[in-house]
Amino acid sequence: MIAIIHDYGGLLLVGLRQTLICSLIALAASLLLGTVVALLEVAPERWLRGIARTYIEIFRNIPLLVITLFFYVVVPLYVIKLNGFVAGTIGLSLYTSAFIAETIRSGIRAVDPGQMEGARANGLSYWQAMRVIVLPQAFRYVIPPLGNQFVNLVKNSSTLAFVGGFDLMYQGNNIASDSMATMATYAVIGLLYLAITLPISSYMRYLEKRLA
Repeated sequence: MIAIIHDYGGLLLVGLRQTLICSLIALAASLLLGTVVALLEVAPERWLRGIARTYIEIFRNIPLLVITLFFYVVVPLYVIKLNGFVAGTIGLSLYTSAFIAETIRSGIRAVDPGQMEGARANGLSYWQAMRVIVLPQAFRYVIPPLGNQFVNLVKNSSTLAFVGGFDLMYQGNNIASDSMATMATYAVIGLLYLAITLPISSYMRYLEKRLA
């Protein structure tokens, strides 16, 4: 493993950087989009709930690789050309947002309905009460599953390797092919993924205890 790091350190750093950038963008986008979809899923209006449910069922039940390839292969044919990194990040964001939406929805359902009723009785609109009263409490309930989704997001970023996204897995495949040291190469790649995911898991556990 030392030889792999010494000989291919530059490529590994490029892969690590691309994985981090993709993961951060997808994390922010999927959290925002998932929150919006979760709010629509519990909205009083039936047509809004229908839109949210359709969105979730589509992106939750189609494999991530298929979604990524759709943006990498199909979209450029008819809309706009996307490189592998952009296509992969969009696919990862949409895919993860569906799971985050379900997670946040469960958190909203866990909040005492009396919180919403009290807020409405004090003059807040439905959406104001949801934003100010219900959502902050819901997020406290769903910190552990959200942490799991964030870790899964980082691991799922490896799909960029299939569309030339220059991520860790992409670089690992190239290094393994060039060096013929398959075991050592993927051991290093695994350790680099751990270097990203373990701090996320630790921070989410800390946050859970702090907000308990």
